[in-house]
Amino acid sequence: MADFQQNGIFATLHRLGQPDRPDLEAQMVALAPARPLGLILPVLASDLAAPAFPAMLEELAGAASLGEVVVSLGRAGKKDLALARRLASALPQPTLILHNQGRALQRLLDDLALAGLTVGQEGKGRAVWLALGLLLVRGQSRVAAVQDCDVVGYDRLSLARLAYPLLNPALGLAFAKGYYPRFTHRLFGRVTRLFVAPLLLALERLLGPLPLLAFLRAFRYPLAGEVALDLEAVAGWGFSADWGLEMATLAEAWRRLSPGQVCQVDLADSYEHKHQGLSQEDPHKGLLRMTTDITLCLLGQLALAGAQLSLGLARSLQAAYSGLAGEYQAAYAALAAINGLVYDWREENQAVQAFGHGLARGIEQFLSQGDAPKPLSPWRQVLAAVPDCPERLLQAVESDNP
Repeated sequence: MADFQQNGIFATLHRLGQPDRPDLEAQMVALAPARPLGLILPVLASDLAAPAFPAMLEELAGAASLGEVVVSLGRAGKKDLALARRLASALPQPTLILHNQGRALQRLLDDLALAGLTVGQEGKGRAVWLALGLLLVRGQSRVAAVQDCDVVGYDRLSLARLAYPLLNPALGLAFAKGYYPRFTHRLFGRVTRLFVAPLLLALERLLGPLPLLAFLRAFRYPLAGEVALDLEAVAGWGFSADWGLEMATLAEAWRRLSPGQVCQVDLADSYEHKHQGLSQEDPHKGLLRMTTDITLCLLGQLALAGAQLSLGLARSLQAAYSGLAGEYQAAYAALAAINGLVYDWREENQAVQAFGHGLARGIEQFLSQGDAPKPLSPWRQVLAAVPDCPERLLQAVESDNP
């Protein structure tokens, strides 16, 4: 049974009953002329040929309220670019391929770095940041939605529910975060439920009730890739280039917006997409890399918020996380049992141990450098510092979309 409980910080928009997609989409078509919607699809070349992405594009073709689409293509060569063009040609909406490895785009990024701007390393964060910049300089959209591209059985109702709160001006919202349960015959979403959730609670117990921690803990799925943003507002935001993207974006929303401009939206009964491996042998890959990046980002954001983070607190944090992660495991074992789902204690323990290593690595890196990596330079700063950036960005994209 759906609930409608609120967290007391920002609005939670639940799914109550069976959603009426035709009615919601009709409302969005009426609202879109005043607040045009652009969609960002960050996709890796390795995901282009998987069944999920072409099926997603086929489903999006019916989104009549969608004004434009940017496919931000990463880790791709010329053949991958050609495949992306062919797949995207199925969309009736104006669609641009943003080739993250394109020569003209790389030259622009090099020049931005020479101008003292932070452009980061290749990754999902930079792919989203570049696409936001493209939407800004094109000036056709006022709202941007971001959706992951590996969702099995994608339904464009999730886009409608994600974007509607920002398209409706009567709601006064500038930021919407999607949430959903991840399960099939077993529970997924390990990093959210066995790392981020106990880590945030551990930090709150050690540091006290900081407003930023309360804000982050109020999100039901803080690592969800689905988000809708007011483009004018986010032009001044600094995004993360690595796996800290989602947490850094939430921290920016806390810092830049009032609670009344923020919401989270229930997108689906279940959301099934690609699962990352633990990669316990290689700290530069998989969930071990992800938890390290998240730790580094989170500690940096807390330092910016005024928290005092010492070596002693770091040691206490590792012990507090370990204990709380065990409590969360027990809770999820009970949840799986009552719903008849598989729950493998051995695998869950392996995940918690790997996450503990990621936490230790993130703490070590933070203490050695004193803060988190610099965020990507806000687009308002980029456009002010490099006047010809809009023209060059558009030319780079045009060269990839003949």
